Amino acid sequence: MKSLIKSFTSLPSAGVLAACFLSALSVAPAHADEGSKIAFVSSERILREANPAKVAQAKIEAEFSKRDKDLQDQAAALKVKADKLDKDSAVISESERTKRQRELSDLDKDFQRKQREFREDLNQRRNEELAIVLERSTKAIKQIAEAEKYDMVFQEGGVYVSPRIDITDKVLKILNK
Repeated sequence: MKSLIKSFTSLPSAGVLAACFLSALSVAPAHADEGSKIAFVSSERILREANPAKVAQAKIEAEFSKRDKDLQDQAAALKVKADKLDKDSAVISESERTKRQRELSDLDKDFQRKQREFREDLNQRRNEELAIVLERSTKAIKQIAEAEKYDMVFQEGGVYVSPRIDITDKVLKILNK
C-alpha cells in the first residue's frame, strides 16, 4: 500500500509548459525588461517534503490501512484455497474438483473487484488531498512571487533549472509553518 500512496503524483506536462514559456521569453520583443525575475518550484519536492503533504499521506494511510489489510488477508486465504485444490485434485472426484474451481473462481472475481474498488477509492482520496496541498502551495508561490517581485514562476520542468532560481525551499518554509 505504501508504494500506492507514496507515488502521489508526477507532473510531466508542466515541463512542456515551462519549455513553451521559456521559448516565448527568448522571442519576446526587444523592449521587454532585461531584468525579468524568473523562479522555479519543484512540485515533486513539495509533495514529498511539505508538512501538509506528509499529513495528507498519513491521513490516507490511516484511512485505507484496514481495507488494505483485509485485501491482503483475502489474497492469502485465496492462495491457501488454490494450493489446497492443487494438492487435493488428484484424490477428489471430478465433480468436487469442478465445484471447488468454480468457488475459487468466484472468490477470485470478488477479490479482483474489491481490489479495483480499493485502488479507485484510494486514487480519489489521494487526488482530493493532493488538490488541497497544491492549492496551499500555489498560494505560497503567489505570496513569494508578489513579495519578491518575480515576473514568472515555473513549477516542475523537464528542462535545466539553475539552483539560483529555485525557490522551492522558500515555499516549503511557508508550507511547513
